[in-house]
Amino acid sequence: VYKNRALVFLSLVSMLHCALADGKTLVLLDNLNIRDTHSIFFRSLADRGFDLTFKTADDPSLSLIKYGQFLYDHLIIFSPSVEDFGGNINLETITSFIDGGGNVLVAASSDIGDPLRELGSECGIEFDEEKTAVIDHHNYDVSDPGEHTLIVADPENLLKAPTIVGKPTNKPVLFKGVGMVADPENPLVLDILTGSSTSYSFFPDRPITQYPHAVGKNTLLIAGLQARNNARVVFSGSLDFFSDAFFNSGVQKATPGSQRHERTGNMELAEALARWVFKEAGVLRVGAVAHHRVGEADPPAAYTITDLVEYSVVIEMLLEGRWVPFDGDDIQLEFVRIDPFVRTYLKKNGGKYSVQFKLPDVYGVFQFKVDYNRLGYTHLYSSTQVSVRPLQHTQYERFIASAYPYYASVFSMMAGLFLFSIVFLHMKEKEKTD
Repeated sequence: VYKNRALVFLSLVSMLHCALADGKTLVLLDNLNIRDTHSIFFRSLADRGFDLTFKTADDPSLSLIKYGQFLYDHLIIFSPSVEDFGGNINLETITSFIDGGGNVLVAASSDIGDPLRELGSECGIEFDEEKTAVIDHHNYDVSDPGEHTLIVADPENLLKAPTIVGKPTNKPVLFKGVGMVADPENPLVLDILTGSSTSYSFFPDRPITQYPHAVGKNTLLIAGLQARNNARVVFSGSLDFFSDAFFNSGVQKATPGSQRHERTGNMELAEALARWVFKEAGVLRVGAVAHHRVGEADPPAAYTITDLVEYSVVIEMLLEGRWVPFDGDDIQLEFVRIDPFVRTYLKKNGGKYSVQFKLPDVYGVFQFKVDYNRLGYTHLYSSTQVSVRPLQHTQYERFIASAYPYYASVFSMMAGLFLFSIVFLHMKEKEKTD
């Protein structure tokens, strides 16, 4: 009885761990007071099972890698003004952490230091200079002190990807911080939240004497990156964006007749971004893959050209800590030798995706390939190699319809020869007479 109870208890613990535990997270702060001023955000992470370790960014005991192993699964950098990370953490360590599949959330401000600027450059994001801010003379909050740096960002400027930014709301977002621009040659950078067409980035207390670093829609307030190894990074130009004050604040544009909202959309957006960057959302995986001839159950040692085959694959998505069947209608299968010979959509059939198709009349080594890359989701790739051989000599048709004219010509020649032979053998020449 006790053994059964222990098994039940262990199963419940494992289920709870599956649902809640999302890895150890190192949080680097400028000072420990940020833990109190941003308590709502950190509490939401802790409630979802994150194991948060708070340390100042210049702590000499900091370590991200030990004996070649990462000590943490995620990294949060809420220390925009740090000039040098403490301990064993530096730019190379953080980039190695990302290359190893780690996820990073970075929040900057107008007091940004060189380490965060360099980290942004490594990820295709270029921050503006220190002491600059995003300015918008048409979209600032009524509580702005006069510099027009307390920006009210419309939800229309968000990336159209619910997996990343959550369900659409009509709540504007408060932003106060430094602007960014994306590297146009980096296709992996995501413009999560952009400024309006009237925004720009410059020094708030200086007259504009040169072209600003970022202007209009090119001004990034929040940017993201999903690396080719599915590691995720989010850069926010505002540390205040995640603060309790911005979460609970009311918001209203200073323009006459603007609607007032009792609460900003910062909390919903911040939680959605955290779910995405820490891989609680938008994570796909390939389950069982099966292929066989139609009417059979097991895959053959080799297929034959023009066989009718069936391919199926199970695709799952992580939802609230559990793997559930993924619902998509744009998943394609390619049958590839060097180039695709067949490209077709997979249809959902119960808990799997499947399709039937006829193999091409070409033999060689082929692959069943599923390469699914969509905005907000991890890159899904599955490849299964098979051989396709030509027909055996016993598999060819005995009589081919298209060859009937040739058959007719052969038999007509035989008949003609037969008649000619009869006529030739029985023909008697007339005797010659003088």
